[in-house]
Amino acid sequence: MSRWKLGTVPFKFQLSDWTLFSIPLSLQMRTEKLDSASGKSEADRVPVEEIEKNSRGFLIRGLPVPEELPAISRMDGFIRYVPHHYQHCYIDLGMSFEDYQQKFSSKTRSTIRRKIRKYSEHCKGDIPWKAYKTPEEIREFIRLARSVSKLTYQERLLDAGIPDSEEFISEAERLASEGRVRAYLLFDGERPVSYLYCPVKDDTLIYAYLGYDPDYQQMSVGTILQWLAMEELFGENRFRYFDFTEGESDHKRLFATNQRQCANVFLLRKNVQNALIVYAHHAGNRFSEWLGRVFDRLGLKTRIRHFLRFGRQAE
Repeated sequence: MSRWKLGTVPFKFQLSDWTLFSIPLSLQMRTEKLDSASGKSEADRVPVEEIEKNSRGFLIRGLPVPEELPAISRMDGFIRYVPHHYQHCYIDLGMSFEDYQQKFSSKTRSTIRRKIRKYSEHCKGDIPWKAYKTPEEIREFIRLARSVSKLTYQERLLDAGIPDSEEFISEAERLASEGRVRAYLLFDGERPVSYLYCPVKDDTLIYAYLGYDPDYQQMSVGTILQWLAMEELFGENRFRYFDFTEGESDHKRLFATNQRQCANVFLLRKNVQNALIVYAHHAGNRFSEWLGRVFDRLGLKTRIRHFLRFGRQAE
């Protein structure tokens, strides 16, 4: 059985967090497991013998690398393209929740507990939240989570809110029937204010969708829900890892127990079309990074991001 899965990948051209357009590429893909060793050798060879006729090449996601790879290089009739490196954050669930808490500094633990206490006071008692696991529960979860997702910047700006298509709902119900999904909602009374959706692959929970009502930003409802969900997951003692997947954020770094340097590595057939796509994408990335540095120096980046997310300037 081939370790590669042929599929279509949207090759996104972005400016900062916003996708300008994308080009669909037919690629053979695989994602490295969290317990895999360094994949430097995997990045230095092309599995030419496994290339399929209608494939442009290969994509290895989450490849752990001990050092940064060149952005563009040529090898064996292919172009190797590494758009960026990132710290892959994840939680090792092979410990108790009490031990997990010790990974936080005393100041951070105190801050999280204060946020939970304040939200409990806001709710005038116990914090209302719920875990969803069964097919019937998952359909209800998606209905309620959608009411929050429509308010989030992920959906408004990035088209990355939790889906409500029948295809997504059916897949979520199928996973639930196999015990392969965990979902959580935090409420204010009857009003859902934050959601977390995690499908399961092998023994790993995947951080797929998290969102919160922007009216509750100051109450840190996303942080509170993540903490409550982690306490329950450690109590289940069923899963090995909680995978924050690619991309970095303060939220992921806060909750992660481990980080490792990873890269998404493209190995594309060397031809004019692929070369134009790669070099244009790389030039766009460098321009976006330069623009980000300019905004940082002018003190505008945080204000612009905050305004686009919440519709008001940062205080």
